[in-house]
Amino acid sequence: MSAKEPLPVRRLREFQPLDKLTDEQLIVLAARAEQRKYKKGQRVVERGARDGLEYFLLEGDVDLVAVDGRSKKISAGSETAHNPIARLQPRMYDVAAASPCEFLVIEQDILNQLLRAAPVADSEIAGELDVEDNQSEEHHLLMEFYAELRSNTLALPSVSDVAWKVRRVTDRPTSTVEDISRVIATDPSISAKLVRACNSPMYRGFSDVSTVRDAIVRLGTRTTQQLVTVFSMREVFKSQRPELQAAMDQLWQHSREVAALSWVLADAATKINPEEALLAGLLHDIGSIPVIVHAEHHVNVFADRTLLNHVITELKPDIGAELLKTWGFSGDFVTAARHAEDWTYESADEAPQLVDVVIVAQLHAMISNQKNAELPRFETVPAYWRLGELELSASRSLELLTQAKERVDEVQKLLSIH
Repeated sequence: MSAKEPLPVRRLREFQPLDKLTDEQLIVLAARAEQRKYKKGQRVVERGARDGLEYFLLEGDVDLVAVDGRSKKISAGSETAHNPIARLQPRMYDVAAASPCEFLVIEQDILNQLLRAAPVADSEIAGELDVEDNQSEEHHLLMEFYAELRSNTLALPSVSDVAWKVRRVTDRPTSTVEDISRVIATDPSISAKLVRACNSPMYRGFSDVSTVRDAIVRLGTRTTQQLVTVFSMREVFKSQRPELQAAMDQLWQHSREVAALSWVLADAATKINPEEALLAGLLHDIGSIPVIVHAEHHVNVFADRTLLNHVITELKPDIGAELLKTWGFSGDFVTAARHAEDWTYESADEAPQLVDVVIVAQLHAMISNQKNAELPRFETVPAYWRLGELELSASRSLELLTQAKERVDEVQKLLSIH
């Protein structure tokens, strides 16, 4: 690898979103960027890395290899090479030089600062962007989010007061059932849902219960705490715009399905509390919500569902982790949200973790919805074989979930209680 004289402005304008910067900004960027050369066969980017860098291919060819072994080649000057190479973080591909090649490498922090200060074209203000401009607006949105995350200024939704209070009171060793009952009783809707849940097939005893106190006694304080949080989550999946509420509803439906599958897998294959798995499954995509809400201010993003989904996929791991930290969730929940679609993730703990259950539940949910075009093979996913008590294989796993369909349906009904 070696450094060169800064690239001319004209050359930098060949790349997106650098073409949105002024000449003065490009001169600054060129002076602070790095040009790196790689020999044929040399690794450029490692899958799973979070390096905070953008790689623009100046010369040569590179191979991108996904977790399932599929590969694609990108050549300098091609349409694909106009954008950063394998830009999603954590990196989704191993990138290696297929021939001697050269990259312009820019720190995302620097690019972020320059893009935020860049002038906005009249066509963007008027909302008359073409496809390439859409990609630029997407990048602007990504940079805004990362900047707000780093500066702790991102507007995050809040969990309900009763969920906060129940968590605090159940965490106190001296709290009694009556103490917890009084807190839950301040929210009639949550109270009614808890009683109905206790009388559902999942928790029903020899007789029905009619009071919150009796429900807590039957469920136990830990399950009560988890269910109160579960029931309070529905209100978070809301948007003021009908167009974006459709995205919220689809997100809620998927989250419920993953939550139900997580409950069943945890109960059948691990010593993890099923209600914790249920909640982790419900929260695994929680980082999508601030993105959808924020997209209300980016007309071209939320008007293009494919573009919106791409932005959500890029941002939700980091934002979901940050949101759960803000809400006071433990590290297990934070890890599950950050790595829910990171098929290569492997926990350092020997025993199955919440993240393992959620990853496997995600795989099954996507397969059942025929969203398996980009899914890896089961046997290549560490979380899959970490659920060792089931001795899972693809056929055994599907057999298990077929047998557990009734229980999955019960959990879905529990999450649908109004």
